[in-house]
Amino acid sequence: MNKTVRVALVALLCVGAAACTKKEVKPPPPPPAPEAPVAQTPPPVSNGKYTPADLDTDACLRQRVVYFDFNKTEIKPEFQQIIACHAKYLQDRPTARMRLEGNTDERGTREYNLGLGERRADAVSSALQAAGGSASQISVISYGKEKPVCREHNEACWSKNRRVDIVYTAQ
Repeated sequence: MNKTVRVALVALLCVGAAACTKKEVKPPPPPPAPEAPVAQTPPPVSNGKYTPADLDTDACLRQRVVYFDFNKTEIKPEFQQIIACHAKYLQDRPTARMRLEGNTDERGTREYNLGLGERRADAVSSALQAAGGSASQISVISYGKEKPVCREHNEACWSKNRRVDIVYTAQ
């Protein structure tokens, strides 16, 4: 074979071989990730301590009533967590002050109910101190049956009046 035929044959084979090979298809690059929204203000850095704002925002600290059974001064187990939260607040805020207001239902004499309200408030005060609160931050007062939240004459209403209210006088 002459030289031109060989060159033509080689060229034809190269073109044919190139036409049969698969071309690798590269996938298109992924779209750029959306940028995270820029926060206008950075989240507050929490050091684990309560602040005065937590009195209105923290679910545990917003609960400021401890209820009692008839003629009892023992704190029910369901109120232990509330007491623990308020004791921690007192620990975290040494300038905070609270008043514990003891109340009773309408049954019994005025003198008996004043004493019972005070014993209930004292029980809450002792529990707060046992959980880490300071006695110097807590004051106790008894209103007995003088400040009811419900004025009906039935057990459902009386149970609402057997309570100690936690009132912050300084945050």
